[in-house]
Formats: sequence, structure tokens, C-alpha cells
Amino acid sequence: MTPEPTPSAAPRALAPFCVHIQSKKAYFLGRPPNTEAELLDASQSCWCRRTMQALGPDRGLVDPADCRAGRACYEPVL
Repeated sequence: MTPEPTPSAAPRALAPFCVHIQSKKAYFLGRPPNTEAELLDASQSCWCRRTMQALGPDRGLVDPADCRAGRACYEPVL
């Protein structure tokens, strides 16, 4: 009889941001950012990978505070 696997720690919550938000700092993270500090560097600049601009597909500004569930163009990480 094989032993039962031990339950692991609860998985981390997925990123609260849209999968398309990008920044220079996020390139080095290696996973989706979970906080604004993990996404933004000193320049505070980010862009949408769908439009490749600071404006999203809905013509709204790309910002971690806005690129979340509820926005028309939002897409979750999974």
C-alpha cells in the first residue's frame, strides 16, 4: 500500500492583474506579478501587450489599479 500524499500548502492566489499588462520589471519576475510593487519600477510605466501602448483595447489607460477584473478588456491569467 502506498502512503497518502500529504496536503501541500494552499496555492498562491493568481495575479489580480490582466494577463496582458506588462512592464520592464515584470520581464525579470518569471511569474505573473501579485502586487503593484512586483509590476512597477521607478519609471511607473506599463503597457498592454494587446495594443503595445499605454492605452488598452478599450482606450483606457493601462495601470495596475485599473487592469483588473471588471474592466471590459480584462483577461485573467488562467
